[in-house]
Amino acid sequence: MWSVLKEAASDVLHYVVQMLPCAFAGAILFFMLLSVRRRRLVHRGLKSPVLREGALLLFVLFCAGLAALTIFPSNLWSFVISPNRWPEGTTFWSFYPTIEELSTRLQRLPEALPQLLTPFPGGIAYHFHSYWSAFLFLGNVGMFLPIGFFVALLWRRGSLWRSTLAGFLTSLSIETTQLFIDRGTDLDDLILNTVGAAVGYVLYRLLRAVVPGFTAKFTCVKV
Repeated sequence: MWSVLKEAASDVLHYVVQMLPCAFAGAILFFMLLSVRRRRLVHRGLKSPVLREGALLLFVLFCAGLAALTIFPSNLWSFVISPNRWPEGTTFWSFYPTIEELSTRLQRLPEALPQLLTPFPGGIAYHFHSYWSAFLFLGNVGMFLPIGFFVALLWRRGSLWRSTLAGFLTSLSIETTQLFIDRGTDLDDLILNTVGAAVGYVLYRLLRAVVPGFTAKFTCVKV
């Protein structure tokens, strides 16, 4: 068990490192728009507390990092971070499909749709037949926990359906984009991501129950 946990921690760290380039870009965008957001809040007679700003920054960093992992080709950021580890002649664009490859993929899409739209064709147990399958299964749930959690934490009138819908629409956008960058797209990921967002909302409710009043510090206040 300990060896499995160590391997999982190593794999999680690997993905976190790949999130960093886009997370850095997200931080720049956050601070570029900070004055604009503040003016809009002042116009509405609102103020965003320090805790809320910190949580919002974390959410932006996470979303940018999630984009790095999901809407770009596999291993692209590993190449960006350590280009010398890749074969000579590898470039940024080597990870993207060519026009011909993309055209062939789209032509085959109609015949692949029945399988793509079948939820868990091998059953839930299939996802636990190996370490990597289980890691991906749990990872698809776990990486969407922040979506459901932060949506409820940062926006007034948070609810289960808002968090779940945010997770569903985010995942649907990702899965659609992956059709065009030669990555796997299937209904299982959409379902697991949406479940993850819903669980994230449950975690928010637990925090709210355990520490009454704490979550209120993360919402805008009247001035």
